[in-house]
Amino acid sequence: MLGSALGFAAMVVFIRLASSSTPSTEIAFFRNFFGLLTLLPITLRPGQPFPRTRHIGRYLLRTSIGLTSMLCAFWVIAHLPLAQAVSLSYSAPIFVTLGAVFLLREVVRIRRWAAVVAGFGGVLVILQPWGHAFTPAMLVAVLAALLTATVSIQNKQLAQLDPPETVVLYTYLFWVPMSLPLALWQWQWPAGLGWLWLIGTGIFGTLGQLLWVRALRIGEVSALQPISFIQLPVVVLFGWWLFDETPDRWTPIGAAIILAANTYIARREARLASEKTA
Repeated sequence: MLGSALGFAAMVVFIRLASSSTPSTEIAFFRNFFGLLTLLPITLRPGQPFPRTRHIGRYLLRTSIGLTSMLCAFWVIAHLPLAQAVSLSYSAPIFVTLGAVFLLREVVRIRRWAAVVAGFGGVLVILQPWGHAFTPAMLVAVLAALLTATVSIQNKQLAQLDPPETVVLYTYLFWVPMSLPLALWQWQWPAGLGWLWLIGTGIFGTLGQLLWVRALRIGEVSALQPISFIQLPVVVLFGWWLFDETPDRWTPIGAAIILAANTYIARREARLASEKTA
């Protein structure tokens, strides 16, 4: 999980570096293209059949929502301070809890509802819709988190039908052709270090995703969730070093509230799952 968090942090930094000369739609395409090239030798081994699935329709829906989420998130990384962009992305698990109630019919009791309310309070602390620092880009960040939560719920459903590696592979196989037309609409050939930034987004984003799936298979979510938050201070450090960004006082306060709520939700869900298994 630590490797996953560092991989995603590196991807965020490379996206910001690439955004200085490349449109977000094109960054998304190259992230998927180079990510697929990274993924193929890992998931396709000699002598083994190509992974198959009977749920192409579900993958089409999942990848469509996922690509929209990706485009929103990449645009936000290019237009918001990195600390704000990443902090607001951590609200996704809160939306997952809401989705579990309305889509998966899971029972959520008062303690987790309290954590959800606290998490949204942390989002409001960062957004400050009543203050002069509020910008529409912040709402795009919240939309990206909401779409990410929807994808997480779909992943949970697909993981019950196909192996995790198959889910990841088919996601990329759909993402590459789906993101190409949008990239061609704003196409600009990368030059010099721009290629390095784009390759980095694909490699580190894919490695982060694979390590995340692997971590969830061998460890408990309640123990892994706090480790994933190391991404935030790493991104803040690079934002200060490379882009001269200093977070305002409200961003770390709101982020702390969101992270605390997410940690409680993860631990509570793990405890309930353990009791159900017993």
